[in-house]
Amino acid sequence: MIESFYLFILSYRGGDLTDRKALFAESAFLDHSFPKGSTSFEELSSYIETLADEYMTTQVFDELWDLYQMKYR
Repeated sequence: MIESFYLFILSYRGGDLTDRKALFAESAFLDHSFPKGSTSFEELSSYIETLADEYMTTQVFDELWDLYQMKYR
């Protein structure tokens, strides 16, 4: 079974605060409206683009999405 993107990125929480992936994961964790059950690129990408959070950027999302996809190919 494929875990949600949110559960995948939680593995980056608690990392070095100079790591953009760790900051993204922490920001997503603190965002109560983050689509936690989603595995949909379109849904997540749209959310990130409209959120415009300084830590949840589209660039970091794309990096994390690529890692997420590699895990479940």
